[in-house]
Amino acid sequence: MPVEKLKKFLDEHGVRYVSVVHSPTYTAQEVAARVHIRGQLLAKTVIVKMDGRMAMAVLPASRQIDFDYLRKETGSSKVELAREEEFMDLFPGCEVGAMPPFGNLYGMDVFTDQTLNKDDEIAFSAGTHSELIKLPFEDFKRLVQPKMVRIT
Repeated sequence: MPVEKLKKFLDEHGVRYVSVVHSPTYTAQEVAARVHIRGQLLAKTVIVKMDGRMAMAVLPASRQIDFDYLRKETGSSKVELAREEEFMDLFPGCEVGAMPPFGNLYGMDVFTDQTLNKDDEIAFSAGTHSELIKLPFEDFKRLVQPKMVRIT
């Protein structure tokens, strides 16, 4: 979803957010460093296959997915990292690797690491490698209704 569409969605739902434009970066840790946000606050979106179905795993940039935890928490038989060629067409207008964690807008389940619930805000890539959005975590939960699980 292009950045403008995401912003329109947030505006329509009365969400106050901050948009930060930065020079292009390609890893969540680089983004965090570039915009001076600690890695725990910046969320990265990872596309996984759970029993063959695509889903979003949202976790702090400073952490990595523990696939055993995610499998157990979701009751899935098999959880694996999806390959880019498997999901790139599912996110029209988004740069690969910069998908915002709004799986509800793409018909995908969203599994968010429970550690993100500890912060008042969440920041994430807004569909490009050069813009992020920061908003209250409670608004993210209200709009996305993610399943809060142990991923890391």
